This record gives sequence, C-alpha cells and structure tokens, in this order.
Amino acid sequence: MSDDPDGVAGYMQRAKQQALANVEHVAEGTAAETLPEGTLFEIAQSIGDRQLEELNVADTTCGYCAVGCRFDLYSDGEEVLAARPTDDEDAPVNGISTCVKGKFGYDFVDSDDRLTSPLVREDGEFRVATWDEALDRVAEGLGDIRERHGGDALSVIASSKATNEENYLMGKFARQVLGTNSVDNCNRLCHSSTVAGLAKTFGYGAASVSVEDLETTDCYLLTGSNTTEAHPVIATRIKQNVRDGADLLVFDPREVQIAEYATQYSRVDPGYDAVWINGIIRHVVNNDLHDEQFVAERTTGFEAVKESVQEFTPERVEAETGVPPEEIAAAAETIAAADTCVFGWTLGLTEHSHGTENVMAMANLAAVTGNLGKPGTGVSPFRGQNNVQGGGGDMGPLPDNFPGYQDVADDEVRAKFEDAWDCEISPEYGHYTTQMFLAADEGDVRGMYVIGENSALSEPGVNHAEDVLADLDFLVVQDLFVTETARYADVVLPACSFVEKTGTFTNTDRTVQMVKQVMEPKGDSRPDWKILQDLARRMGRDWDYDSTAEIMAEVNSLTPLYGGVTHERVDAEGGLQWPCWDEDHPGTKRLYADEFDTDDGLAHLHAVGYSEPAETPDETYPFTLTTGRVLYQYHTGTMTHREEGIMEYTPSDFVEIHPETAAEYGIESGDPVRVESERGAITVPAQVTDRVGPETVFAPIHFADSAVNRLTDEERLDPGAATPEFKVSAVRIAPADDAAASSPTPGETPADDAGTGTGDD
Repeated sequence: MSDDPDGVAGYMQRAKQQALANVEHVAEGTAAETLPEGTLFEIAQSIGDRQLEELNVADTTCGYCAVGCRFDLYSDGEEVLAARPTDDEDAPVNGISTCVKGKFGYDFVDSDDRLTSPLVREDGEFRVATWDEALDRVAEGLGDIRERHGGDALSVIASSKATNEENYLMGKFARQVLGTNSVDNCNRLCHSSTVAGLAKTFGYGAASVSVEDLETTDCYLLTGSNTTEAHPVIATRIKQNVRDGADLLVFDPREVQIAEYATQYSRVDPGYDAVWINGIIRHVVNNDLHDEQFVAERTTGFEAVKESVQEFTPERVEAETGVPPEEIAAAAETIAAADTCVFGWTLGLTEHSHGTENVMAMANLAAVTGNLGKPGTGVSPFRGQNNVQGGGGDMGPLPDNFPGYQDVADDEVRAKFEDAWDCEISPEYGHYTTQMFLAADEGDVRGMYVIGENSALSEPGVNHAEDVLADLDFLVVQDLFVTETARYADVVLPACSFVEKTGTFTNTDRTVQMVKQVMEPKGDSRPDWKILQDLARRMGRDWDYDSTAEIMAEVNSLTPLYGGVTHERVDAEGGLQWPCWDEDHPGTKRLYADEFDTDDGLAHLHAVGYSEPAETPDETYPFTLTTGRVLYQYHTGTMTHREEGIMEYTPSDFVEIHPETAAEYGIESGDPVRVESERGAITVPAQVTDRVGPETVFAPIHFADSAVNRLTDEERLDPGAATPEFKVSAVRIAPADDAAASSPTPGETPADDAGTGTGDD
C-alpha cells in the first residue's frame, strides 16, 4: 500500500466502491486525453482529499504485539479501510514502519461471526438475550457462588488485549465486588517468570531499555526469540544496527530468521538455558572480563555467583546444551569487548518449569558485564500481546499484586486499597491462572469470569482445561467471538475491539500510549469497562465512571509508577515511560541509571545452579517438542484467522522435522504427521527443514484444529512464577497413515477436525 494520500484514498475507494467512484470511472478516459498531467494530479489530489474528509480517522496504537506501533486508522464507520503510519515524532517506536498484521489485519472487526449481542444458555443451547437479562444472569450466577462458598470460590481471568483502564477495573472487580484475589492473566503463561526474575535481581519486572537503546547498542544477545516473525518492527531496528556494525549473538534451538543476520548463531538443546548462560558468565569472570567497578559499586552477591558458575565448565556445557566451548568463549569475549550490550529474550527463555532461574541467570550476565543503566545497555524482554506489560502486570490483575506491583500481603499497601475501594481484602494470595484450573478439580474454584482469553486453547494440557470448563458451576465469557472457551459458558458477553474504544496500552519498553476510537462498537457490543461497571452496580457497588480518563485518574492516585500518566499528557506528549511519579515528571527512558529499585539501591545477584526440563525424552518419547509463533498468524487466531490474505500464507499449524529424522521415518514435506506426548496427540503436516536439530521438533500454536497444547503439561510449573513448560515436551512422531493403525490417544485432535482457532494467549 502506498503511503501517499492518493494511494490511501485509492485503497479505500476500492474497498467501499462509493458512488463517486463510478462518476470518476466514466470521466477517466476523456480527462486523460484532454488534460495535462499536472492538472490530472491536482484533480486526483482533490478527489482523494474529499474522500478522506468523509472518513473517520484516529491516531492509535496497534492491537497486536507489544512493540507499540502507532499509526492512523481510516474507517467509514462500518469497517477499517486502511492503516497509515504517522510521522516519526508521533510514532516513537515504529516511525513509518508497520508489520503485515498491523497494516492489513482488521477483517476481524467486521467479521460476519462477530459477537454483537449477549447470549445465554438455555436447555443446553445459546439464545440471544438483552443486556439486562444477560447481566442479571451473570450477577445472579457469580453472586450465588459468592454467597454459598465465599469469594475464594470465584476467579477472574483478565485480558492483555484490553486497555490499562479496563484491566485496572478487572482487578478491582475481583477484589471489591467478588471478594477474591484469584485474578490473573495471560502473563502467567508467558513472561511471569521474567517479572519474577527481574524483580528479584533489579527491582522492576520489566524492560530497562528504550527503543533508542535497541537502535544504538554495540552488541545484542538474543535468546528464545523469533524476533523477525514475532516482533518484526523491533527486528528491523536490530537488523539496521547490525548492518551498521553491531554484533548479534543468537542462541536458540531453531535457526530462526534473525539468526541469518547474526555474528554468531549457536543451536542449543531446549530447556538448558541457565547452563549455557552460566557457562558464558564463568568464562567472563575467570578471564577477568567482568566490569569490576560496576560489580563493586552497584551489585551484591557477585562472589556467590562467581563460585556457583564454576561447575559449568566448557565440557559440561557442551554435553548438556550442545554448544561447543569455542562458541561459549566467543560469545563471552564479544559481550565483554563491546562498549554496550542489550540482552533480549521472549518465551523461549521463560516458558519453562525453571524460567525464573533462566531470567535470573541472564540478569547476572548483564550485571557482571556492566550493561545496565547507561545508553545502549539493558535487559529487554520482548512482550507478545499489545498490552501484556500494562494490562498483564502494571494494572494489577494479579493474585499477588495490586496495581504498580504493590504486594497484596503488605498491610500498609492493602489498607490503602481497602480504604479507596471500601472493602476488605484478604492478605492471602489467590490462584495463578493454571492453578485456577487445578483448584477447580478439587472443587475449590466453582465459577470463572473469563475476559478476552481463550483458555480452552491457551492453557497447557488442553484436555484438562476442557474438562474443567465443562464442570464449572458457572462460567461467563466476555469476548469478540464465541470462542472455544465461550462454548462452555453459561453467559457470553459481546466486547469491543481496540478500534472501537478509547484508553491506553503500555508497550514492551514501558511506554504508555493512547488508543483512540475510530468507529462505533459493532452491533450491541460494549467496551469492557462499561460491562464491568454495569455488573458492579448490579452486585452492590456504586461505580460511576464517565470515561476511561476518569479511571486513569484513579490509577494515578493509587499507583506511584503511574502517578503522572494522564490521558491529557500521553496524548500531548506522544507517550510516557513509567516510572512517571507526578505530572511534572518527564517519565523514565532507561531504568537503573543511578540505582536499582531495591532496598539498598543495588542489583541483587543470585547464584543459579543446574536445572533441566521437568520432562526429558526417553525411549518411548524420543524427541523434544518446542512451540512458538509465525509471522502471518497471531496467537490462537481470533484476529488473523479472519483475514483472508494472511490465511493464504499460513493456513494451518505444522511440525518442523530435521531432514535426517524425516528420512529415518519416511516423512516428506507436506505429509501428515502424528505428534504424540503422554497427554495427547495431534496430526499436522510436516515441514522438513534443518532449522531444527535432529532430536527436536517444532510446532506453532495458532490453530484450534491442531491444538498443540494437547501435548503440553499443566502440572509441572515454575515454582516462583507458576509458568507452564510450554517449550519442552517429550513426544514421538510417526507418519499419520502408520499411526492410524494404533489405538487413538484420549483427547486426540485429528487434522480434519472442524474448528476455528480463536482467542489469544
């Protein structure tokens, strides 16, 4: 799509076929023959300007990943017609860049199967209901469980797709209205180990960098991150800097696309990240390559770390991870020689039963090399959903934290929120997301309120999640579509997409940005904050917000990190990075310039010992399955599966198999392959490629008809963050025709099973 006004107008004209276009078509031939080119251009410009005037235009923030791209959206009131990047000043993260999803992926907004009216279950079937009837049913269902079993028998799953203001209300609703601390969100399934690990070492469980640091650093260490496909705009920034001379080190089980640009790519066996990271630290400290001044003045715990890494000899690291000694040494020396380095990761580092330890090891490496607090340095966990930083953490829809990561167990903090919200709040932490499903097995959780999350696909051990959802006393789902989760609900409430409401998102580098409404809600759908307010009123609380700006003002009063983040300032200044303590504070581009957010202001380094996956291959299940994303899909498909053009590129999940392994099993690209763990089986087409090693297979997570999470484990969680081990599952493979003769595995999803991959994890 062209970026000039004529191009945008042309794109929108083709989309809507307005009556004016018919007149233009008739006159086109005559005009071309009789008018000079300059006059033709002026006429075209005038027509384009007139068409633009008839459209709704709003500058907003992307609703896909958390890079935080900004652009103008054009709508005729019925559908989104175009996305056009704003100038660099108004788009601090992306400038004029957008990825394919942010530019074209809006058919979901006006999809024919969009949920536009409330549904209630009657005699086992859904029927359309009025809002009053549906909300009364929800208030009665949740209220009855609260009265009979107490608030702890209820849980809320919040949404990282929703705005900051809405997520604040989700946490408030759980604690004030329902009386439960069991409120959590998809962060538990992705970066909660990042939050736990970084909070324990540096104080803030978030990226310390700004995008500026990503553009100017001398060196990158990326691991567990398919940056080019999952965060394309960030990847572009990195590739440009590498082209200009920066070093790029990539450690990953797959030779992902970003590795094509790497100074050094090292293939690692899945599940042993702390081992190779500790191996790098050992080489750094044993060869006096660490930053002695930084370590002495700004850290504690260095000696314990130095001692603990001695067991990670080059020989042991190679035996456990497959990384040769010379590659460990080269990476250590590259980082030490660079003036600045940024350490980036995504879920390949965190989605493990020891993900918190992995993150702490990475934090140790950043600290011992002095790469914190100065330009071009820092830690940068790339967040996956548009508002998982703000809505998934900052706003406090968490079982252990209020907004701003204020501890529920802290008496003084809790008293502040009890006074503001006029309620009593338990000092006991609630259930984390996956624990909610385990608690439901025991009868401790009897009702759930699921907002913008498709747990029937995103939870580990999907078979177990389906059983739990079916057995709940009461389930209400609030979403854009009748998702796989909504099919189990007693009431389904139609919510709005991000293009139909106003609020804020917080991106991966802590920048709070405006989201502006560009079109009216579809049908009778409503913004999440208005639905929550109506429910709160029905359940005895006098909520009276007129706008999301009012909600943010309440956030300001209770959340020091967001004390100066107002809608007026965010809109005027193009975004603010927290901490932003008051309305005179400029925001914080880079954390830890002077001190860390700890009691003594120092980074607290922690010795990280040996750990291995909770499940390792054996004779029965000889391969390691790891999972991830692809460029032309987004999570479990709610948005991208409804975009015809995007679906042409990646119409299904698949399994990547190394050529040696494929030859051994008689598998060719395109063949259907059965992939089986001890929990279930799926059938997907093969992609034979050397991107993976001979003992590893890879599958994306985007489709319901394959439901990769049937293979993953819901029980063995990270002890500190309760993150499931999505990235390591022991599996076996076989050509589907050969496997068909064997008895089916319980919970199997064959490739031809009907389903629409919806919902986002």
